[in-house]
Amino acid sequence: MTVNEAITRRFLPWVVATALFMEQLDSTIVNTAIPSMALSLHVTPLSLKAVVTSYILSLAVAIPVSGWMADRYGTRRVFKTAVAIFTFASVLCGLALNSPMLVAARLLQGFGAAMMMPVGRLTIVRTYPKSELLTAMNFVIIPALIGPLLGPTVGGLIVHWMSWREIFFINVPVGLAAWWLAHRYMPDYRGESARPLDVLGLVLFGTGIALLSWLLEVFGEHQIGPTEFGVLFLLSCALLAAYAYHAQNEPHPLLNLKLFRVRTFRISVVGGIFTRLGVGGLPFLLPLLYQLGLGFPAWKSGLLMMPSAAAAMGMKVISAKLLRQFGYRQVLVVNTVLIGVTIAMYAMVKPGTPWWAIVPISLCQGFFNSLQFSSMNSLGYADVEGQDSSMASTIASSMQQLSMSFGLACGSLITGWFLGGLPQSDQAALSSALHHAFIALAVLTIITSAIFWRLRANDGESISRG
Repeated sequence: MTVNEAITRRFLPWVVATALFMEQLDSTIVNTAIPSMALSLHVTPLSLKAVVTSYILSLAVAIPVSGWMADRYGTRRVFKTAVAIFTFASVLCGLALNSPMLVAARLLQGFGAAMMMPVGRLTIVRTYPKSELLTAMNFVIIPALIGPLLGPTVGGLIVHWMSWREIFFINVPVGLAAWWLAHRYMPDYRGESARPLDVLGLVLFGTGIALLSWLLEVFGEHQIGPTEFGVLFLLSCALLAAYAYHAQNEPHPLLNLKLFRVRTFRISVVGGIFTRLGVGGLPFLLPLLYQLGLGFPAWKSGLLMMPSAAAAMGMKVISAKLLRQFGYRQVLVVNTVLIGVTIAMYAMVKPGTPWWAIVPISLCQGFFNSLQFSSMNSLGYADVEGQDSSMASTIASSMQQLSMSFGLACGSLITGWFLGGLPQSDQAALSSALHHAFIALAVLTIITSAIFWRLRANDGESISRG
């Protein structure tokens, strides 16, 4: 190993982690500022839902093309450009004079974010041998776990003491740091051969996944009738099915679905989708439990979610040892059950429950979630050949984005079903609905562990034992 390679391996995780932290913090911090934005821009808060959905749609459409861009133009150039676009778009968001300008800037911001996440992950996979991949990905995954937990608290403090515009301006110094780090330490990988862009595939998959993501994002919040929802849902499924058929006959598909023939990759992606059905709604449901169910102020609600971040950081110290000792199969099967048990424990949190009794549950949630995602994300590359790593990263990122939307919609749907027609202002009714929802999500998560039973005892050894 040369000196330059050693320096790259040392600092590359910091490059990706810095950009990912900026992206993840921004994606959650905005929700807190919606009421303040609406007041400043003289619109209703509901009309600003497009500020969130536009970002999600841009991510959904742009992520599938990120792998092709990295192969064609190089990981360093694409990553630096993505950071620059995200930072510039953040400034435009902070300077927006009306809601259409803000939505347009968020679309541009989402495009930049769509390039950062999969290209950063691809660079990690190509830089480190499989024996070191788990350690590197453990470091990078922490911002993805901390960002959503700190977002509500940081957003609330900024909006309380300053203007909502500062929410976007804080991205500037972080973005400049990420760009400089990428310029110094990001390696420049390209595809072995320049493959043409699958334009038809981009139209079919991009339109289908964007429509599906939008439906999941607005489900239960916009006045969209069941008929319209059903028609649009079937249309999105038809577009995605058409892409699946198209990809079978396309020599250079946008997303090569043949990678799902790799057993460990398939189990990793499918298991990740179903796992997020259970845990994806927690960042949305827990603040409701704390603020509306228990009557805690927003700042206290945010603080109660922070122990999860501390546990997630502590997890990376021992996750490699756990996987080395017990293997991916045993860790994922047992840990998925433990996640379900932890979710069920929130059903015991009721008015009068002291904060110090909630903290251990939050710690367990952060630890088990972090171990789960680190294990699933690294397992996906265990048997993927080097030339397919770009495609694997793109597929994994696309499915992760879609499953996050599924998880949020699933949590909201189950809670709403248990709440029935009662108003959310009814504290007892809302608390009961949330408790039943936690039990239902816990059962769903525990059932998901069956997916990981299909793993073999030695799966992932190239990563965990190296």
